[in-house]
Amino acid sequence: MSSAINNSQYQKAEVFKALQGRDGLFIIPNPWDAGSAKILTGLGFEAFTTTSAGLAYVLGRPDGHALINRDETLDNARAIINATHLPVAADLENGFGDTPEICAETILAAAGVGLVGGSIEDATGNDRDPIYNFELSVVRVKAAVEAARSLPFHFMLTARAENMIHGKIDLQDTIKRLVAYADAGADVLFAPGLKTREQIREVVKAVAPKPVNIVLGAAGFDISFNELADLGVKRVSLGSALARAALGAFQRAAVELSQGSYGFVNDAVPYSELNKIFGK
Repeated sequence: MSSAINNSQYQKAEVFKALQGRDGLFIIPNPWDAGSAKILTGLGFEAFTTTSAGLAYVLGRPDGHALINRDETLDNARAIINATHLPVAADLENGFGDTPEICAETILAAAGVGLVGGSIEDATGNDRDPIYNFELSVVRVKAAVEAARSLPFHFMLTARAENMIHGKIDLQDTIKRLVAYADAGADVLFAPGLKTREQIREVVKAVAPKPVNIVLGAAGFDISFNELADLGVKRVSLGSALARAALGAFQRAAVELSQGSYGFVNDAVPYSELNKIFGK
């Protein structure tokens, strides 16, 4: 990388780190391509993180383990980085491999395309054994942290405990994992699938003072941003929710068209407005 790119990446990394160290909560939306990143950039957000499900849908695939590979993920991240001046982190799934060494390689590759953060999860992708055992999970996070700390800037490493979204509704095991990941050096802790105020409060307390990410997007989640902030949540992401909202609007418009009507065009973003956004 050139010194100019290094300087830019270092500055973005400092901004991203500061967001997670300041008071209050911030929203980190999930663009799925360069166009969605440009639209979000113009709306005053401060940082982005990618969405593996959103990328899968763009490529015409279902979301699922190993259906999107590392090269595709990083190519998508590079396009998003090139579309915005904001810091970008990435959903790096399980590091795209079982071993700690592959997790470390993935962090270095992520930094190489310009990312300043990324997440490593403890899901195996094997339906019969969906979560790595505790000891291996911790070693994988340690390897990712070591790789991140070898970089010339602070790469924000998020460690994810996936129990709750893989049918293992065991809050105490989830907390045990998150605490171990925090002790291993992870910068941010994340357990997708937390649904109640009590669950969130317990997780925030257990890993304090490390910041906690909560993902919104599931139907029926009724905790406001102000409440999440009061519970101590630092970061709120949306996962695939924005991508699904966009595809939902497209699907509704297409259904209307198939039925012989085109009233949806009245709600479409004007051609001139999109040209102005994408021309910046």
